[in-house]
Amino acid sequence: MGLGGCIILIAAGAILTFATDWHMEGVNLDLVGIILMIVGLIGVSTFSGIARRRRVVVPPATPVVEEERHHHHRDGYSDGYGV
Repeated sequence: MGLGGCIILIAAGAILTFATDWHMEGVNLDLVGIILMIVGLIGVSTFSGIARRRRVVVPPATPVVEEERHHHHRDGYSDGYGV
């Protein structure tokens, strides 16, 4: 169950606890709503703990320094052989 499912549990629990006035034999809807909200909060805290652990911190990349290469163009005359 992801973060969205946990939020839905919290919302359903709040609706059952605060927004309904139904009375059922043998079922206390206020208690059911409170239980759903607690389970949703536990899920949110667990999900955020797992998500925080999954985050990988990458150290800043060190710049790559390339050496300048001096290319000598050999045309046969400048090195003394073409004279």
